[in-house]
Amino acid sequence: GHNFVGTEQILLGLIGEGTGIAAKVLKSMGINLKDARVEVEKIIGRGSGFVAVEIPFTPRAKRVLELSLEEARQLGHNYIGSEHLLLGLLREGEGVAARVLENLG
Repeated sequence: GHNFVGTEQILLGLIGEGTGIAAKVLKSMGINLKDARVEVEKIIGRGSGFVAVEIPFTPRAKRVLELSLEEARQLGHNYIGSEHLLLGLLREGEGVAARVLENLG
């Protein structure tokens, strides 16, 4: 694993969760976990295998979380769901996750 949580880990989590709105949207676009993992590895390589106890969010991943909150508020929701996280990833637009989504679909 990597010693950080980036936009790519958020994306892989959304796909891997499997039942949320984001997973369903991504599946309908033909995006699956295996292909997304391959794309992530192409872009950032494979992690070391050693994972620290505390894994920090990258600044870009923190920005995605902020954008997700904005999306939820704009939609009048009092929670942040997978759909808001996906919208946050798309709005951020420059991280590894955005590149993976662009490459896959």
